[in-house]
Amino acid sequence: MAGRGSRLRPHSLTVPKPLIPVAGKPIVHRLVEDIVKVLNQDIEEIAFILGDPAFFGDDVVKSLEELAVNLGAKASIYRQLDPLGTGHAIMCAEPSLSGPAVIAYADTLIRADFNLDKEADSVIWTKKVDNPEAYGVVNLNEQDEITELVEKPEVFVSDQAVIGIYYFKELGDLKKELQFVLDNNIINGGEYQINDGIKRMMQDGKTFKTGAVEEWMDCGNKEITIETNRRMLGFLSESNEPLVADSVVLENAKIIPPCFIGKDVILRNSTVGPHASIGEGTVIENSNVKNSIIQTQSVIQNATLDNSMIGNHVVFNGDFTNISIGDYSILK
Repeated sequence: MAGRGSRLRPHSLTVPKPLIPVAGKPIVHRLVEDIVKVLNQDIEEIAFILGDPAFFGDDVVKSLEELAVNLGAKASIYRQLDPLGTGHAIMCAEPSLSGPAVIAYADTLIRADFNLDKEADSVIWTKKVDNPEAYGVVNLNEQDEITELVEKPEVFVSDQAVIGIYYFKELGDLKKELQFVLDNNIINGGEYQINDGIKRMMQDGKTFKTGAVEEWMDCGNKEITIETNRRMLGFLSESNEPLVADSVVLENAKIIPPCFIGKDVILRNSTVGPHASIGEGTVIENSNVKNSIIQTQSVIQNATLDNSMIGNHVVFNGDFTNISIGDYSILK
């Protein structure tokens, strides 16, 4: 999670993208918790690869350490100070690269329920897609083993897209191959890639299988993040997870589910929902809000918001209908 999330600006200018809330919880928290559910076993360590300490500061580290502890694991914090690719980022966590492990990119969310094939040397998690030419996909043999990774194939290879989550029975095998990639300056797209390490493992005869997820949700930009928020609220509502805090104050206001409404939110003369997430301490007056994300401690007045994303400590008063406002902005 070392990237700056430039496609999600202005929201990622002040909050690292993986810590931006979706359905009331930071993206990386949801991702890690969902992976732990799929693995269904005790986790010893969660290693986080962060960027520059000036941006990924002490508050970020504290949040991640608390996440690990709540899952019964220790947290290890590493830094990738230069954006040299996924393979380079993984090698920044070199002391933790041993034993069985999962590697995941922290800007995606999943819904999955499958039995991890622990006999395979590696499992690459995939999702069936309608337009495989837009993704990196896997090629399978008759035994459903992965024989090839193909990036954006012009000719049909398969419809199983790689989503950026990998299991390795022995992570040291990947570490060895990525060290070779770095030592021999093997670069693709200007960066050191995890795929080059994986391809070397395949050449060495390692067995790769797929683990298919039911849902794969991206948080790359504002539009996609709002859609992911909508879908996640639907899943949480179906599982009867409490989404509205007991301390929410309603004054001539209506909530249309599914919505996430955080602690100490005040709704006056307003309708919120469906598919809205409102962070704690926010006040909404004389407004209609749906299909939107509003973060913490903001004041929204006289607004009709749809497909909108608003950050923390925002003051907004107006009748704009499709907006994207970063932290500490004021519109009057």
